[in-house]
Amino acid sequence: MQNKDLISTLAVPIRQAFEAVGIDAALGQLKASDRPDLADFQCNGVLAAAKAVKKNPRELATAVLESLGEQVLYDSVDIAGPGFINIKVSESALQQRINTLATAEMLGANSVEQQRSVIIDFGGPNVAKPMHVGHLRSSIIGECLKRLFRFCGDEVIGDAHFGDWGFQMGLLIVALEDKLPNSPYHNANFTGEYPSESPVTIAELEQLYPEAATEAKQNETFRDRARKATAELQAGRAGYLALWRHFVAVSKIALQRDFSALEVTFDLWNGESDADALVADMVAELKQSGLAVPDQGAIVIHVAKEKDKRQLPPLLLVSSEGSSMYGTTDLATILQRRRDNDFDLCLYCVDQRQADHFTQVFRASYLAGYAQEGQLEHIANGTVNGSDGKPFKTRAGGVLKLGDLIQMAREKAENRLKQAGLGAELSEQEFIATANMVASAALKFAELSNHRTTSYVFDLDRFMSFEGKTGPYMLYQAVRIKSLLRRAAEKGLAAAEIEIKESSERELALTLDAFASAVNVAYSKRAPNFLADHAYRLAQSFSKFYSTCQIVGLDDAAVTASRLGLADVTLKQLEQCLALLGISTPEKM
Repeated sequence: MQNKDLISTLAVPIRQAFEAVGIDAALGQLKASDRPDLADFQCNGVLAAAKAVKKNPRELATAVLESLGEQVLYDSVDIAGPGFINIKVSESALQQRINTLATAEMLGANSVEQQRSVIIDFGGPNVAKPMHVGHLRSSIIGECLKRLFRFCGDEVIGDAHFGDWGFQMGLLIVALEDKLPNSPYHNANFTGEYPSESPVTIAELEQLYPEAATEAKQNETFRDRARKATAELQAGRAGYLALWRHFVAVSKIALQRDFSALEVTFDLWNGESDADALVADMVAELKQSGLAVPDQGAIVIHVAKEKDKRQLPPLLLVSSEGSSMYGTTDLATILQRRRDNDFDLCLYCVDQRQADHFTQVFRASYLAGYAQEGQLEHIANGTVNGSDGKPFKTRAGGVLKLGDLIQMAREKAENRLKQAGLGAELSEQEFIATANMVASAALKFAELSNHRTTSYVFDLDRFMSFEGKTGPYMLYQAVRIKSLLRRAAEKGLAAAEIEIKESSERELALTLDAFASAVNVAYSKRAPNFLADHAYRLAQSFSKFYSTCQIVGLDDAAVTASRLGLADVTLKQLEQCLALLGISTPEKM
């Protein structure tokens, strides 16, 4: 048997039988059985085919089975209900598949047929603004997709894409001018060297920004000054650029700390500013081509289509004050990525509330020829909510900083480990490291077990449980398998070729086989929850196997070796699946 999952392999004769009786072979697809007590897989295509050709579905199913004939891959093939075809895979086919899977580099999954160059734009932190709980989703989803696409064979670049070139920079510049009126950065006539040390810390920036944002809403003069400062920064005013570099540097240190705690990494730490050099020429070319047109003192690109269900505003390229806008730098970034990387696909992991913005930018990119239709995708995500169903806030009503959230999770993990009597034999350093893994697993698995477009309620107590569909439960199961394999090794026992005899062994083997499908669906739908679902099913299947099948201490050495082999491949696949989700597993707990 080739390195294909059982559904793909078993479906081939079914499709051939469909074609032989004159019905669409594409309808001969298999799925996991809704009744695993009766069959491993089922085919429902006969019902649709019977309706199309106006025949009795059960009679048509009978004709399919007659055409199918004897198949060594099947243990049994039956017709159920009005025309469902139930299939049970043969013991020999299942064993061959699992032993092949156990030694396969991708543990049953398959790489893409054609490698692509993929850029994933995620994280999206803003300079001078601390990351908050809302950044959790885009960061974790983006990291998972980066790992998944690489695992499947694509060349992937992850870009943090700083927000470092917009109106918030102007706000900070004028706010700091009011606090430090004699600052050389604000003196247009200053010709010396600017200080190498930042005049503000990240803590001071985090306080300064909300104050400046509030002032801009209430004070038109302040707001106009900030807009002018933004335009002058983007035009290259030396003092403002020097100050901006300090803002970026101190912000990046804090951002890297929080991303590191979540094991989120980037290949590029580019910001909006990195595309600024392209903006002037880009706008000029777009104006010359007729795509960019004047509109009430600004420059815009009209992107609305006749078939739109609601009117989409034009993309604002240049404000009436002469500043580049959010959409301008996003458009220039696509042009930059086209020139630097010639990407096949660019994924933007960003809150679904930004949907209109990305529709505008993507349409403008297609009109300008910077990308082809379908090469740009908004990987939208819902919000992290409180118990009231609204975006999560602190008890005081403020936005919860991501760093504070991570610290809360770590403290909760340490308490839960102690309450469960776990980690007592670990050193203090090992215990802290394990608690950090548990905290990270709790946050990530809670996030990724939900479909990315679904908003969910943040409940740290539930996420941190060692029971149910949680990250800590997944780590516990992995550690339990590691402990089993260590005990076996201490007794001189080793894994060998797998033989499937018991029902729980069969169930576990079928679950292992389903990894390929989980990877394929997660990849094609850009939906990590399919990986999380598989990891959970795998942990459950192993738990059932472990409780019903003795492994160590049997008189039959061959059975012990086979079951150790099953445990070993389960651990490898479980750890691989969790690694794709961005979750590391400890050795002991």
